[in-house]
Order: sequence, then structure tokens, then C-alpha cells
Amino acid sequence: MSPFDGWGLLSAFLALLCCTGSGEEAFEVRMWPGQLMVESGESRVINCSTTCTQPNTGGLETTLHKTLLEEQDQWKLYEVFNISQDTDVICHFTCSGKQESKSLNISVFHPPKQVLLKLWPTLVAVGRSFTIQCRVPSVAPLEGLTVTLLHGSEIVYSQTFVGTTLSPQEAMVTHNTTAHREDDRHNFSCRAEMDLRSRGGDLVHSVSDPQALDVYEPAQDNQVVAIITVVSVLLFLFVTSVLLCFVFGQQWHQRRTGTYGVQAAWRRLRWVYRA
Repeated sequence: MSPFDGWGLLSAFLALLCCTGSGEEAFEVRMWPGQLMVESGESRVINCSTTCTQPNTGGLETTLHKTLLEEQDQWKLYEVFNISQDTDVICHFTCSGKQESKSLNISVFHPPKQVLLKLWPTLVAVGRSFTIQCRVPSVAPLEGLTVTLLHGSEIVYSQTFVGTTLSPQEAMVTHNTTAHREDDRHNFSCRAEMDLRSRGGDLVHSVSDPQALDVYEPAQDNQVVAIITVVSVLLFLFVTSVLLCFVFGQQWHQRRTGTYGVQAAWRRLRWVYRA
């Protein structure tokens, strides 16, 4: 056998290896949506797809209850149910003996279902301070939660929370402000807004029941003080006049009888007691 025949066999072997390797085409697995955040107990639709034109197998792996809604060669549409806690779902496809997969983390949030507003005191004089407090129980995550205090449609105060805790907790905002005459023309309210759009969720918000603030002029305080003062003076004059009448009456009795009327009454009382 000539040396050229050996080179021919080697070339044929290398060509066979190249052809065999090129049969395993690179492909991708994709998922939609790319991010997902849902309220506890909700269901969602998930699409698994691949760039492989003729995949052998494919599917969705999850601990959640799932249903295959529709499928074609390169994609499968599933619905997952009763998402109650954070979980991962995995899409996978096999193409020419090679398997690829992609995972999606589903996060659960607890929306601001209750927004509780409190004003104290509810009756305040113009120029005096009062407190506005807003509580949002059992909400998660705090990150992205904005609590806004409103007077009518005007923003009084706003606070955006930060933090990564996913367990439900209470968010509270307290703000001290000064009462103005026009504060009793519009109600106060509190709006809790949770923006989850950057994490695959929606914009969720809730508003408290309106609360009214009664505002009065400080002059009313002066009127109350004046009334109390007048009543006190009149009471003092009445008591003084009674005492003066008593004193003058005793003096008149002493000039007529030589003794004070109180002494005479006291003696009679002692005599009656001894008898």
C-alpha cells in the first residue's frame, strides 16, 4: 500500500468525525415570561420554546399542578395552578440526543389589601400640630412599596420602602404636620402602591377610607377661657356677698342682744344635747 493510500484513510476518518459532530446542532431553550411574580394562590401561563426545528422531547418540570394547553413542534404552552410560595419551574428540550434546559423563578407577593389611616387628635386648632399615621398590614415584599399620605388630591408625604424580606410584614408611615384653616375642606387618605413590573408583576395599589379633620380657630379657646373667668368671678361675688350678709347680720344681732346669734345658737344646741 502506498503512503498516499494511508493519508487517504486518515482523511476519510477525520471527515467522518467532522460530519458526526456537525449533526449535533447547537440550540436554545427559551421561556416566557422571563420573570414572574404572582399573588399567592394565583395561576399563570408559561410558554416553553426551542430553536431546534425537530426536537425529540420537551416539557415543563415543576412541583405545581400543571396543564398542557397547546403545543407545536418547537413550543409548548402550559398553565400552572395555585402558586402559594416561591418556586422554580424548568423547561427542557432534547435535540439530536442533546438536552438543554432553562429555569424560571416564580416569586409570590402579598398585596396591600388593607390600608388603615388614623388622625390624632381629630379636633385641632389652627397652627397646632397633629399626626397622620398609615398602616399596611401583611404586605410583601417591602421593596417597591410606596405609601403616600394625601389631603384631597395633594400629596402631604410619601415614603418608598426598601428591603429584601419576602415574608409578610406591616409597613407603617407616621407624619407630623401643622393644621391649617383649609385642612377641614378635604378629607385625608392614604394610598399604598406596589410596583412589581420590573420583577414580572403588575402595579398594585389600594386606598384607605377617607378621614376628616376638624379644625377651629384659636379664638374659640379665648372665648372658653373668658366664659370660665366670668363664671368664676360671679361665683366669687356670690360667695362673698353671702359671707358679708352673715357678718353684718351677726353684728346687728350683737348690738340688739349683747351676744352674737351664732353663740346663742351654739349654747341652745349644747343645752339640748345635755338634756
